Amino acid sequence: MEKIKVAVVGYGTIGKRVADAVRLQDDMELVGVTAHSYNYKMLAANEKGIPLYKTAEPGNLGTLKTQGSFEDLLKQVDIVVDCTPRLQGAENKKKFYKPNKIKAIFQGGEKQDSAEISFNAQTNYKEAVGKDYIRVVSCNTTGLCRTLGAIKKKYGIEAVHATMIRRGADPWDIRHGPINAIVPHLELPSHHGADVQSVMPDVNIFTTAMSVSSTLMHVHSITVDCKETPNAEEVAKLFEKTTRIRMVDNESQVRSTAEVMEFAKDLGRGRSDMPEIIVWKEGIGVTGKKLLYIQAVHQESDVICENIDAIRAAMGVEDAKASIEKTNKSLDIDTCYGCAGGVCEIPE
Repeated sequence: MEKIKVAVVGYGTIGKRVADAVRLQDDMELVGVTAHSYNYKMLAANEKGIPLYKTAEPGNLGTLKTQGSFEDLLKQVDIVVDCTPRLQGAENKKKFYKPNKIKAIFQGGEKQDSAEISFNAQTNYKEAVGKDYIRVVSCNTTGLCRTLGAIKKKYGIEAVHATMIRRGADPWDIRHGPINAIVPHLELPSHHGADVQSVMPDVNIFTTAMSVSSTLMHVHSITVDCKETPNAEEVAKLFEKTTRIRMVDNESQVRSTAEVMEFAKDLGRGRSDMPEIIVWKEGIGVTGKKLLYIQAVHQESDVICENIDAIRAAMGVEDAKASIEKTNKSLDIDTCYGCAGGVCEIPE
């Protein structure tokens, strides 16, 4: 079988990680990435030997060597992963992807109607198979879908109330910081609940959000009204065996987002990423049919594996389990933890 030829358009926080992940797949080939202007990210891509192509409207590229135009790149690929800034992907679809009949994966910053389906690999992979335009939902929505999907399957869900405690900016982002404030999202519900429903339409969810003076991760405080009575220990075991979720606890001294990211460094992860959703064992509680838990989301990396699976789904690979396992192995996810080396739960 020929490798899937992939272009990454937009080489920022998500784009550069998607590009590296594509290069790790034995069934994909990274044809190139787009370069808009001269900066350290493009210099690093050049040094890695990643082919650079000019954007449709390039800025100052300095001494960067490019392989051709945006149109030249599009002529060589089967699919584009669009990681451009919010709403730019929809414009690219209208101007370039649709006229050239090229499939595309978009990110959570795009509106739901920019794609045929909003995607989470563990929730609706099969529905995305063969689609031309797929939207990988945001980092926060991805985190909610992973844990709520497991709970829904085990106990059923009557309603969800969740508060997103969001990082103020990414670690590199000096334009949005430094800050010294807690900023409530003054629109209720926040957009996160509607985004979850774009993947899990039958889940009744209400979300709120606030931003805090941190760059490391988002934290979610979640309350689920279950149809069946949950048990805290049973829920911990459920999360332990669910793929792309990592349980931590007080005993291991991972008690904060800072320690989670230090843990990722010690694991030797690329860019010190933590693509799994972190759930604290001691943060799981039950009262009646209410389940309460706290989770953390590494906003820079949790959607990367989703993008890789979305590529396969769009290109007609029907086996969700095989795709997730292949992606996990390439990105060193689910390697002998939690389930003590057993088989993590992956959708058929």
